[in-house]
Amino acid sequence: MLRAALAVGAAVPVAMIGVPALARTNVETGQEPELTPECDDGDDPTPPQMEGPYFKPNSPQRASLIESGTTGTRLTVSGYVFGRACKPIPKVLLDFWQADTRGNYDNVGFKMRGHQYTDANGAFKLTTIFPGLYPGRTRHLHVKVQAPGRPILTTQLYFPNEPRNNTDSLFDPRLLMNVRDIGNTKEAVFDFVLNVPQTPGPTDPPTQPPGGTTWAAGTGYNVGDRVTYGGVSYVCLQAHTAQQGWEPSSAASLWRAV
Repeated sequence: MLRAALAVGAAVPVAMIGVPALARTNVETGQEPELTPECDDGDDPTPPQMEGPYFKPNSPQRASLIESGTTGTRLTVSGYVFGRACKPIPKVLLDFWQADTRGNYDNVGFKMRGHQYTDANGAFKLTTIFPGLYPGRTRHLHVKVQAPGRPILTTQLYFPNEPRNNTDSLFDPRLLMNVRDIGNTKEAVFDFVLNVPQTPGPTDPPTQPPGGTTWAAGTGYNVGDRVTYGGVSYVCLQAHTAQQGWEPSSAASLWRAV
């Protein structure tokens, strides 16, 4: 019910959607990211989602799912994998699978399937295509993420401004990627936060920001409601029930500073 409620509300510009997915400020510099408020005070790990019926083990190791004859809009997905203290984690396994441009999964071979590992800076990059739609679901990517010696996170990644986001019961706005069009291709970014202890550890409860704060976890907010957080005023963009990790300073798909 909470996820369904989150899907209701005003449309949000692409540039404002998916920001909570980013645990660093700039993907263009090529340098190791600085810590940001989204991830330096005990940010919740990336939420899990169901595996679905189409996962296959033993996918090939590859960073590109493009093969000879692959059709569809080219898509790159890049980002970092962090632990609880926002330090990047190297050698993390990421196993991706998805529907092709017609909305079909290859259950015989390994088309649109592959795994890779983060580099020494905790970075990954996937080259694929914009996934097609099939009945009952919005557009999405599947992924399993596992740090060395740690449990597997199984989850799904979503695209902003998809009409079916409003009707898909599995859709979670915390799993929205930042997506932009580059010519005839698309580029997406998403950072994973795994439940991996690191030093320094997170604060519990998270450190409250300085200044006035009227926002409170557990409160139901409607479109147009106004709150303050850390001395800054925000207006609500989508009806939802607030929870830790969706603070106005980090949930730009839910709040806009005014």
